Amino acid sequence: MKNILLCTTGASPQVVTETLYALFTQGKTYPDEMYVITTESAKAILVEGLFTQGHLQALYDEYGMPAVAFDESHIWLIEDEQGRPVFDAKGEEDQAYMANFITRKVAELTADNQTAIHASIAGGRKTMAFYMGYAMSLLGREQDSLSHVFVNDDFEFVRDFYFPTKNDNWIVGKTAADQVNTKEAIVTLAEIPFVRMRKKFEDDLISQIEEATFSKTVARMNAADQVTSAQLSHNASTISVLGIDIKLTAKELALYHYIALETDKKVLVDRHFIESTAPSKAYLSVYSKMKGDVRVYRTFGLEDDIAWREQALTTLKPMEKEFIQPIRTQVNSKLKKALPAEIYEKVQIHSQRVSGGNQYWIASALLVTEV
Repeated sequence: MKNILLCTTGASPQVVTETLYALFTQGKTYPDEMYVITTESAKAILVEGLFTQGHLQALYDEYGMPAVAFDESHIWLIEDEQGRPVFDAKGEEDQAYMANFITRKVAELTADNQTAIHASIAGGRKTMAFYMGYAMSLLGREQDSLSHVFVNDDFEFVRDFYFPTKNDNWIVGKTAADQVNTKEAIVTLAEIPFVRMRKKFEDDLISQIEEATFSKTVARMNAADQVTSAQLSHNASTISVLGIDIKLTAKELALYHYIALETDKKVLVDRHFIESTAPSKAYLSVYSKMKGDVRVYRTFGLEDDIAWREQALTTLKPMEKEFIQPIRTQVNSKLKKALPAEIYEKVQIHSQRVSGGNQYWIASALLVTEV
């Protein structure tokens, strides 16, 4: 069986050598091969420390350790939806890319029954560590393991420390005035127990994960034992389905909630609809609970949100028949992107041409609540 070490790293590539050192010196299973997941900005730091400065080879030489199969092709850069490397993973969208990428890579590695994965969550951003741990919990097998590595305080975040040496080796510590001896460093590798959920799901479900987004994977697995419902948060401007928070604009969330509050969760846009201000009032009563664009009020003939709050509605106009469709399209696009197809079908805003106009509805079986 091939043993593979999978690490996440950020600005501290030292976690790679520290983990290898701990595995070897503590007599734990030593990897044949290693992969590192990181960002474009952190890759240069990783290559500089491990290869250019030679700290990885120095570790092998110091302890007579077998070289692990690892070169630049084993450094996996987190990618966005277009396959472009994510630079530093600081943006909100980057977190989704990170989750998707890590989940896919863990799915790929665990698809081979002749491998055993040791995943380290010691490096990279906290969200990176979380997603690695979560992916292992979703996909990990009996032979796979998860760990964290840490060093004693004097050596934590010390730029030139990569592993404890056998002999005295003084380097600059946390400040320029500090000197620390790498011989005195203590590296601890803590194995982390984790719940293995893989056996709960069918093989065909597992096979879909490699191509799915992280959110779709979570929703699909949650759906195995949960009834579909949707929770709407005006404060966060989200719709939550099976544990997945989907961000909508205030205008989009208001439309979803407006339809959900109507009788049978249906809205019929016919001649009566476009001649009445009742739909406008129903929509704005929801929209006004959120911090939305003031221009939406002008769409309905009001000057601003103050006019609504004061119920100065003499200029209020009926909702135009063209108002709902483009917003519905935007809402459904976001839901479809985040959710598996079978769940999306249950929560989308449906549309159908009927005699006299268009009908929009949300499935009557869907429980829609406000949180």
